[in-house]
Amino acid sequence: MIATELHPAVKPVAFLLGTWRGEGQGQYPTIEPFRYREEIRFSHNGKPFLIYTQRTEAIDTGQPMHGEAGYLRLVGEGRVEFVIAQPIGFAEISLGRVDGQRVDVECASVGRTPTAKRVSSISRSLWLDGDTLRYELKMGMEGVPLARHLVANLQRAD
Repeated sequence: MIATELHPAVKPVAFLLGTWRGEGQGQYPTIEPFRYREEIRFSHNGKPFLIYTQRTEAIDTGQPMHGEAGYLRLVGEGRVEFVIAQPIGFAEISLGRVDGQRVDVECASVGRTPTAKRVSSISRSLWLDGDTLRYELKMGMEGVPLARHLVANLQRAD
């Protein structure tokens, strides 16, 4: 593998770089609570963004549950843009801030295919707590206001 120098623009979020693994819990007013195993990877290719991939699986069976991919860009003065595509028919464009070792974003727009769930809002917070990457995702859908959906604790795997 060829080492690539980190672009100076992404140094404020360099704490996210690597592969993170752990477990999470999901809940939402319309579903039964559940647990999952997760892997998140933030990587770079020398350009002014981080590459994001995520996948989850069922703890008991190892069956794949969800995955998503996108890009995290710093756009000046602590501002970030996070673009994420999901295989369930929607893409989110989120705007927010990095403050120390914490990133908070709110969805500015959701693009949906005609058959996608009617997701209307998403917010994400990721923060480094010692050696643990923690996150919380809130989601709103038509008829359901923004509510906590996912929380996870991940450890650096590489």
